[in-house]
Amino acid sequence: MFFKKQSAGADWLVAGLGNPGKKYEGTRHNAGFDALDFIARRWNAPAPRVKFEGLLAQAAVNGRKVILLKPQTFMNLSGRSIGAAANFYKIDPAHVIVLCDDVTQSPGRVRIRPSGSAGGHNGLKDIIARLGSQEFPRVRLGVGEKPSPEYDLADWVLGRLSGADRKAFESRLEDVANAVELIMDGRLSEAQNRYNR
Repeated sequence: MFFKKQSAGADWLVAGLGNPGKKYEGTRHNAGFDALDFIARRWNAPAPRVKFEGLLAQAAVNGRKVILLKPQTFMNLSGRSIGAAANFYKIDPAHVIVLCDDVTQSPGRVRIRPSGSAGGHNGLKDIIARLGSQEFPRVRLGVGEKPSPEYDLADWVLGRLSGADRKAFESRLEDVANAVELIMDGRLSEAQNRYNR
């Protein structure tokens, strides 16, 4: 008797964006990494392993199999890791939740969207290209605007949140985790109503 090999599958993929390595820890661009670390602790996810050019862990959340992923490709190639994982686990783009920084919002602000353009974010741009869709939810975490138009954007996002800004950012991580769980429950509008502030 032949048994069909069980194919890999998962219900959701939650990806936090950032850059790998100690020199980037705590930077504005690593807001997605920080948020995913918080969520992984909350869900008691096991230590991640290296897979699909990222750090990957699996968690069981309200009866769902959820993949947690931190791409290690550097920000501008985030989609390479996320696209490979989504393909392997047969996850539709609509079930890929992306956590990332937002330089148009002040620290402590959260903006949840069901879909949309990259809005100038190179990590989102690459994810859209690799998934072939912009129809995936994203939770954007405010890290503050540049202090002046002349200030180099790369220098700004690779700088660190500190003091009151860091506290404001960290104060919203529980809200972000709650929002992700609502999105997975099919209640994205409720997540927006509660946490878009």
